[in-house]
Amino acid sequence: TFAAPVGTAVWTADPALPGIPGIVELTRVHNFGAAWSSFSGMRWLLIGVTVVLMGILAYLWIKKIVRHGLGKLSLALILAGGIGNLIDRVVNGYVVDTFNLTFMNYPVFNVADICVVCGAVLGAIYYMWIYEKYDAKPKKGVNNGDSDAPTE
Repeated sequence: TFAAPVGTAVWTADPALPGIPGIVELTRVHNFGAAWSSFSGMRWLLIGVTVVLMGILAYLWIKKIVRHGLGKLSLALILAGGIGNLIDRVVNGYVVDTFNLTFMNYPVFNVADICVVCGAVLGAIYYMWIYEKYDAKPKKGVNNGDSDAPTE
């Protein structure tokens, strides 16, 4: 099995296809690592970490720990992207990245990466501004209107 040198992605000989001129072109990169080719050549570590993280997120969904729509959307996007990249990594040994931004120097990425990033941003918004109000467990000792609260 081929292991790419640490910190590298392997470009194929395929010519880039035009996308939106000056913004994005379609290309093909075999990324043997994670974001920015970090952890290249550590396929099984990346698979293990991804499986654990996807398991945690699935648990949050199944146990209805996250109930608000924005939190669920965040979980769904991260799960979709994580599982998509996981399938690539298990089947091929690498993730196929396709979108190359031509207006700036940025690593090539794929739809799964877009899902993970958008899900993470929505998850941060959910956690900072929504979680406490809708999904957090009531704190002990705080009078939240329950009949168990002491009366005078």
